[in-house]
Amino acid sequence: MKITMIGTGYVGLVTGTCFAEFGHHVTCVDKDTAKIDKLLHGSIPIYEPGLDALVDKTVREGRLQFTSDLKEAVAGAEAIFLAVGTPTSRRGDGYADLTYIYQASKELAVHLQGYTVIIDKSTVPTGTANEVARIIRETNPDADFDVASNPEFLREGAAITDFMRPDRVVIGVETERAEKTLREIYQPLFLQETPIVKTDIQTAELTKYAANAFLAAKISFINEIALLCDTIGADVISLAKGIGMDGRIGSKFLHPGPGYGGSCFPKDTLALMRIAQEHGQNLRIVEATVEVNAAQKAKMVKKIRDAVGGSEAGKTIAVLGLTFKPETDDMRESPSVTILPALLEKGATIRAHDPFGMEEAEKIMPPGIDYTENAYDACTDADAVILMTEWNQYRALDLNKLAGLMRHQIFIDLRNVYAPETVKAAGFQYVGVGRS
Repeated sequence: MKITMIGTGYVGLVTGTCFAEFGHHVTCVDKDTAKIDKLLHGSIPIYEPGLDALVDKTVREGRLQFTSDLKEAVAGAEAIFLAVGTPTSRRGDGYADLTYIYQASKELAVHLQGYTVIIDKSTVPTGTANEVARIIRETNPDADFDVASNPEFLREGAAITDFMRPDRVVIGVETERAEKTLREIYQPLFLQETPIVKTDIQTAELTKYAANAFLAAKISFINEIALLCDTIGADVISLAKGIGMDGRIGSKFLHPGPGYGGSCFPKDTLALMRIAQEHGQNLRIVEATVEVNAAQKAKMVKKIRDAVGGSEAGKTIAVLGLTFKPETDDMRESPSVTILPALLEKGATIRAHDPFGMEEAEKIMPPGIDYTENAYDACTDADAVILMTEWNQYRALDLNKLAGLMRHQIFIDLRNVYAPETVKAAGFQYVGVGRS
């Protein structure tokens, strides 16, 4: 099948490449000519494990191509996926900004040839597909098309695996023709009996928001419990294991830390709140989830401040990890973006290292952070070290070497990667999250 992917960001590039691996012929189109030029020269604009090799393979085999020419990309396409950005509105009200979705819909409409299914892959509020259909009809009254919703459930750092072996595929359709097209696109997954959840379009649009809000709520819940554990001297790791083994709860997303971040949870929880409010409803649990997450980041600043003696002024603090999670270079809404500027403002000197996030960090972090080549350089002569992101290379640090490099031995483990007794044996004062 001939597929067009509009947008070569995280979702568009991963999805288009994986469809090409399925055997479809995919054209990824983007207005950003610099990004397209990089892709044409084999340079991947994002870090995602395994993506560079898969892009190279599918391009060499002739199933994946890149262009900035929308007319060329749309001509003859049987399915067109909209995978453009839907960031939080610049107004700061939490609504999703659908400018790029609507603009792409209008621009592609004039190039449609024959029956085409237009599929929202971006995370969009309910009713977006109806608006996309209206825009296309007004722009090209003769177009033969359907609009569908096919939300993505990709985890950064594990996106290719998530796409190739998904828990489920959700398709929101209104016609048999649209359903047939989407089932044909995902035919390779039938061999592994992947469930296809067919719904109406509005339900599919809402499903992604609901899923992310629920997972975010689990994170905020365990972070609140971790703070309680800090207060009463309990251990949140054992507690999480004790409740996570209950099949009704599950162990995933019960890992306390400095708060959730990334491209999805922060904006999707806010957008879901606004969708509900537009319809006269208040999602109290989601509202509390957002409030707890914001408070968690602030409380981590206090935890760090207390650990270094009540004031960070004049202290040199090493930071290991800057991205919101490992195996990505994504800095969007990362806890470090909130925590590090607060420490800088109070007079701390910060030296930081991240395997893949430093280039992005330099774009959005305030000046004054010293980025180092490795973790040990960051910790040299430091008064404290903060493990901010649980990259694998930070899981087996030579703690004795680290202690010898530092001026004061304070280890602040915001991801609870290390056993406290192991860190203490190397001469450190250990500070975790929810660990007595």
